[in-house]
Amino acid sequence: MGSLLIKNGTVVTATDKYRADVYVEGETVAIIGAQLEVSADREIDASDCYLFPGGIDAHTHMELPFMGTHASDTFASGTLAGLHGGTTTIIDFAIQTQGESLEAAIREWHKKADGHAVGDYAFHCAVTDFNDSTRQELVHVINEHGINSFKVFMAYKGALMVDDRQMYELMQALVSLGGIVTAHTENGDMIDSNIQKNLQAGNTAPKYHVLSRPALCEAEAAGRAIDIAYQTGCAFYIVHTTCEETLARVRAAMSRNQKVHVETCIQYLLLDDSYYFKAGFEGAKVVMSPPLRKKKDQDALWAAINQNLVQHVATDHCPFCMDQKAMGKDDFSKIPNGAPGIENRFELLYSEGVGKGRIGLNKFVEMSSTGAAKIFGLFPRKGTIAVGSDADIVIFDPQAKHTISAETHHMNVDYNAYEGWQVRGKTRTTILRGTVAIDNGEALVGEGFGKYLKRPPFNPLH
Repeated sequence: MGSLLIKNGTVVTATDKYRADVYVEGETVAIIGAQLEVSADREIDASDCYLFPGGIDAHTHMELPFMGTHASDTFASGTLAGLHGGTTTIIDFAIQTQGESLEAAIREWHKKADGHAVGDYAFHCAVTDFNDSTRQELVHVINEHGINSFKVFMAYKGALMVDDRQMYELMQALVSLGGIVTAHTENGDMIDSNIQKNLQAGNTAPKYHVLSRPALCEAEAAGRAIDIAYQTGCAFYIVHTTCEETLARVRAAMSRNQKVHVETCIQYLLLDDSYYFKAGFEGAKVVMSPPLRKKKDQDALWAAINQNLVQHVATDHCPFCMDQKAMGKDDFSKIPNGAPGIENRFELLYSEGVGKGRIGLNKFVEMSSTGAAKIFGLFPRKGTIAVGSDADIVIFDPQAKHTISAETHHMNVDYNAYEGWQVRGKTRTTILRGTVAIDNGEALVGEGFGKYLKRPPFNPLH
């Protein structure tokens, strides 16, 4: 393995900011210090640039089979797009098929990812059918597969949704095993009823997606799951939080000293539900669940980040091309749910967060990398720049300006929800485990470079 010396950069972690050189040997950081006098196989001048830990996106769905089609990004194309934007690690979801085992789901996701992913990857395991057989698999999944996080869906009835008893018993089982439950919190029964009533009334346009899934549906389910987690003592994490009402449930839990981990996504910080009301079928581009909310909810989420209520900003990256979205042209409930974002998250969070004074540099690193690494057992291997950590480093030019466009992005999808967005701050070089993966827009690694990351049992004292 070679060596690399990064000179004259400003190292930024979730807690520190300082000028330093970083010397890398093989895959890990070997020395950090001022004006290092060491020789290396390659030297990079990072003057006027930040050195950030590689981004971690803890919520992606590469080539997900869903609603009669598949997400358009593979592990190869999706992780490569992530590297272009500064994301070096993803955590995807191995989703159990109802009636089958967790082991079968994990094997299937390894077939998709192993030898194909360009960036590093780990898995959550989504439990859609919790029974005695599933219960017996949990120890093996945690200890042998290195998966410590288990997702439940409280929506998508008949396909992914679990009932409260299944969620309760899963949480009970995981307390002693070292697992954390992550939940998609929407009241599936309320939503199904709303969808049926809209379709019966002839309401088929994309805007009825958001009108069928009000914020109360999310907040009610979040509150219910938080209470069940409290009763069992299980560690709990809410995925893709969108609204002020859900944050209120989290604050209420804090008053009884319950820790609730909260994730939001970049789209909920920047886009609002007016998108659904655009002319024609344009709103289908952002049909996702939960849907985009009001501007007041954006304000509440930014505030929650600074109040330490939110620990991670992910993407829920699940892209579908417009011909796939057209499956629901005459019925909004058949529009595949999901949108792209993995390539743009890191730079948008910097530009709209740090660049506009909403968050500081350390908070940016916490939200884009460190928070997820700590919760899901990747820290300190990932999520920081420190001696002994993987040399996942983003050389970031804070002054570079660029415009987001589907014509120039690397995601395998024919539109971008942020089309024309002016961004200040750009990933200049992405280094993954000591190898320069992306340099000034050029990919220097290829399919199969990514490694699978096993994780230890969940530690509530991370």
